[in-house]
Amino acid sequence: MGGLYASFTAWGIIPHYGWGFAIGSEIQMHSWRLFILVCLFPALAALVGIIFMPESPRFLLENARHDEAWMILRQVHDTNWKAKGEPERVFTVTNIKTPQTQEDEFIEIQSDTGTAFQRWTVRHMTMLQQVFLFSMYISYHGLGVWFPDMIKYMQYEEYESKVRVFHRERVERFHFNFSLVNQIHREGEYIHDKFANIEIKSVKFEDSLFENCYFEDVRSTNTFFENCTIKNTVFYNTDLWQEKFKDCRMENTTFLHPKKGCHLNFQEENDIVIYMVSFLGSLAVLPGNIISALFMDKIGRIRIIGGSMLVSSACTFLLLLSFSQGAVICWQCLFYGASVAAWNGVEVISVELYPSSKRGTAFGILNGICKFAAIIASFIFAAFIGITKIIPIFLAFSALVCGGLVALKLPETREKILS
Repeated sequence: MGGLYASFTAWGIIPHYGWGFAIGSEIQMHSWRLFILVCLFPALAALVGIIFMPESPRFLLENARHDEAWMILRQVHDTNWKAKGEPERVFTVTNIKTPQTQEDEFIEIQSDTGTAFQRWTVRHMTMLQQVFLFSMYISYHGLGVWFPDMIKYMQYEEYESKVRVFHRERVERFHFNFSLVNQIHREGEYIHDKFANIEIKSVKFEDSLFENCYFEDVRSTNTFFENCTIKNTVFYNTDLWQEKFKDCRMENTTFLHPKKGCHLNFQEENDIVIYMVSFLGSLAVLPGNIISALFMDKIGRIRIIGGSMLVSSACTFLLLLSFSQGAVICWQCLFYGASVAAWNGVEVISVELYPSSKRGTAFGILNGICKFAAIIASFIFAAFIGITKIIPIFLAFSALVCGGLVALKLPETREKILS
C-alpha cells in the first residue's frame, strides 16, 4: 500500500508543473516539493498509530507486568479464533512462564540431537542469509534502477530518430509563436525575428546568425546555441543563460530579468510513461503479496523464497528477448510480482531464525548488507544503460539463481517452536 501511495501520488502530482508556485525569483516551490510534503502524511499517521499499538508481551513479562501481558495475549487469542470461525473459544491460560535469559535462550542443535550438517547449518545461518540477501538485493535494486532508465533510453533513441534538421534557412521579420521541438538548425540566419511566449525543447542552433532579434518569456529544455553570432538582440524574462551559449560571439546583446532558480518543466522533461511504469511496478506486487500470504504456512518459507527467486530469474533472463518499451514494462511487472514473495518470506524467516534477544542485531546487520548491495547495484546497472543490457541482465540472473539455491539451504521454520 505504501508503494502504491508513493507511486500514485508521484504520478498525479509531479508532472503537473503548474501546481507549483514561486516565492520571489529565487525560491521555486515546484510540484515535486509538494509531492515530498504529501509523503510526510503516512509518517505522521505512523506516529499516531504507534500510540494504539499494544506493547510486546515478552517485554511486559520481563518487566514483571504480567497482567498487561496476559490481556494482550488474550486479545491475540480471541482475534485468531474469531478469524477461524470459533469466537466462542475461551482463553484459559492462567500462568505464563517468564522468558529465559538471553544467555540461555539461544539453544543450538547439539551432537546428540542432530546431524553434523544440521549443526553446521545452525552455526552458519547468518552467513547464508547474508549471502542470500546480498544476491537478492543486488538483482532487485539493480533492476529497479535499470527498468526506468532503460525505458527512458528507449524513448530517447526513438526521439532522436525523429529529429528534424534545417540547413541554411533564412528567416526575416517573423514572429515565432509556436514551440520548437527536437530540431537542429545549421548555418541559419534570423533577422528581425521575435520569439515570444514559446517553449524550445531539444533544439540546437549551430553556426547561425541572430541579428536584431527579440526573445521574451521563452522556456527552454536541452537547448543550446553553438558557435553562433548574436547581434543587437534582447533576451527578456527567459531561461537562456550564458551556459547555453557555447563558443558564441555576442555583439550588443542584452539579458533582462533572466529567470533564476530551478525552472524544470516536468510535463515535458519526464515522460508520463515513467510514472506509469513506477505505478504498475507497485501494483504488480499485490498478487505476489496475496499468494505468499496464503501459501507461506502451507508450503513453507524456504520453498516460497527459493521458488520466488527462481521464477524471478526466469523473468530476468527473458528480458534479453525484449526490444520494446511494452515488453520491458511487462517483464518488470512479472519480476516485481514474483520477487515480492521472496521478500515476504525473508521477513518471516528472519524473525523466526533468531531468538528475540539477538533479532534486532541480526536485522540491523542484514539490512546494512542490503543497503551496501543497493549502492553497488546502482553504480553497476546504471553504468551499462545505453551500452549493453547483457551484462546487467546476466548479473541479475546469476545473483537470483545463486540466492535461490542458497535460500534452499536455510533451515525451515514452519510449524517449529521458536525460542
